[in-house]
Amino acid sequence: MAAVDAVAGKLVTLRRDLHAHPELAWEEHRTTEVVAACLDEVGVGYERIGESGLFAEVGEGDGPVIGLRADLDALPVIDTTVDSWRSAVDGVAHACGHDVHTAALVGAGQVLAEADAAEPLPMRVRLIFQPAEEVMPGGAHEAIAAGAMKDVSQIFAVHCDPSLDVGMVGLREGAITGAADALSVRLFGRGGHTSRPHLTEDLTYAIGTLVTQLPSALSRRLDPRAGASMVWGLIQAGEAHNVIPSTGRIAGTLRMLDVAAWHESERLVRELISDLVAPYGVTTEVSYVRGVPPVINEPNATAILGAAAATALGADAITTTSQSLGGEDFAWYIESTPGAMARLGTRTPGGPTYDLHQGNLRIDDRAVVMGAKVLAVAALLAAG
Repeated sequence: MAAVDAVAGKLVTLRRDLHAHPELAWEEHRTTEVVAACLDEVGVGYERIGESGLFAEVGEGDGPVIGLRADLDALPVIDTTVDSWRSAVDGVAHACGHDVHTAALVGAGQVLAEADAAEPLPMRVRLIFQPAEEVMPGGAHEAIAAGAMKDVSQIFAVHCDPSLDVGMVGLREGAITGAADALSVRLFGRGGHTSRPHLTEDLTYAIGTLVTQLPSALSRRLDPRAGASMVWGLIQAGEAHNVIPSTGRIAGTLRMLDVAAWHESERLVRELISDLVAPYGVTTEVSYVRGVPPVINEPNATAILGAAAATALGADAITTTSQSLGGEDFAWYIESTPGAMARLGTRTPGGPTYDLHQGNLRIDDRAVVMGAKVLAVAALLAAG
């Protein structure tokens, strides 16, 4: 889209400004105001989503309402890059590319608004700038409650992928990301001396049993096609080599690619924990935080994103992307509304491959323009 190319410099400047001023989940106040100012430039009205975030609408056509979504929040990560636009906020960085998502959606919204002013669009396009994607269960719930999805018939999004070259778009029908839940278990028992374990409730042994056996038991109780993965990130118990402690804690995540298995997982995890620690006499307090379901790309919506990428960037821009067990609260939007998310290449060809959620993440600025083009064209194609 030539219109996007005409504002490419402004979009890059916007992305760099957002990158330099990251804000954590539910605190995206400056970011929201910056987006609002960009919409004001082209006369697009908007509604607020709670304390941060907003949604806007372009066009007044009688056709379908098409949703486009971006997320605003950054991560509690130290920016280790040396760019002049690196984060100016200690311990906070756009290490997942949400600055790119936001700037791309601003660009798509602005060119669609200008197109509508020249010749009225046949549909309405809902621009959703959502807070708090990086926390469970995500800010999508608040956006939906505020009315962001009212009458939306299809919704689309892009997500940065630093393993793809800029100009490439990764597509996949079905599950593209995984469900993600957080599990924390506190254990309590009668401690004692390691020479007399029979006089204790050996909490350390019980922790070892949970850490090793819970993932194994889940693999035999959940359909293996669900792709379930139980991984521990924290194990705490004791302070001395010869003391059996009386308290301990373990925590981790449970991820999977199947919605039916996800709905079953909490009940099953609680049941298995109870069974596994019973022989040791310890008691437990289980915190199971339901995160997000998997993002299940609807086939027709995925095809529209593919056609948009081919139209905007060329047929050679499309590639098949792999599944990820990372969580994405875009899933909440498409629980009952057809939609799809694409991977947006951000790697400079021939340059290093970075990883998301890392402080050294660097993104080729051209990805902002690519993302804006794909989103804008997807909205137009979805309207028929």
